[in-house]
Amino acid sequence: MKIADVRKSAFAMPLTSPSYPPGPYKFVNREYMIITYRTDVDALRAVVPEPLEVVEPVVNYEFIRMPDSTGFGDYTESGQVIPVDFEGRKGSYVHAMYLNDDSPIAGGREIWGFPKKLAEPCMHVEKDTLVGTLNVGSIQVASGTMGYKHRELDRDVVRESLLAPSYLLKIIPHVDCTPRICELVEYYLEDVTVKGAWSGPAALELHGHALAPVAQLPVLEVLSATHVLADLTLGLGRVVHDYMD
Repeated sequence: MKIADVRKSAFAMPLTSPSYPPGPYKFVNREYMIITYRTDVDALRAVVPEPLEVVEPVVNYEFIRMPDSTGFGDYTESGQVIPVDFEGRKGSYVHAMYLNDDSPIAGGREIWGFPKKLAEPCMHVEKDTLVGTLNVGSIQVASGTMGYKHRELDRDVVRESLLAPSYLLKIIPHVDCTPRICELVEYYLEDVTVKGAWSGPAALELHGHALAPVAQLPVLEVLSATHVLADLTLGLGRVVHDYMD
């Protein structure tokens, strides 16, 4: 393969059979269970990178079912998202995500800088309860439950919350293991259609794990829970701060 051919065909690795296709990345019937809880503010400040600012001692713990996504297939994700402020804009910092599908792990890390790791999340309905779990191997590190569709929410209000900016810390190492890329990335969800949104009583338990440290942001009090069904497109990001500059 000639140098010009490499330049022309290079998109992602492996060169001749990338782990994921180019976007856009559309999601149909994407289903969220988001449990909002109060945590230790010092623990939050220890993990949120400047120039992002912690606005309150709150974490959103998310379980997400994605049964139909272009290029990424059918998978489930779970992790922690932190409300932040960036230059006067309210948004969310994606702190940690665990999922069970190679394509979105590779694509998420390489394109945007999503902090994705391989694990076994699950989200399903058991009779009158929406249930989410996260296992790393045989160890359960998170368990969330929510009353199923107890109170309907205003879909327009929920849609507005999904349109807020989100932030990622994209890190790609050099061949000598020093950082080659270290950037703060801002991205948005696009073409969002909320098909349903509900609230209800909820509970959340987090357990210690050396390689999936979700419990480092402890649950002090569950504040609320939201169940959302939506179609959307995952927008491509832009660099808003370069830590190497």
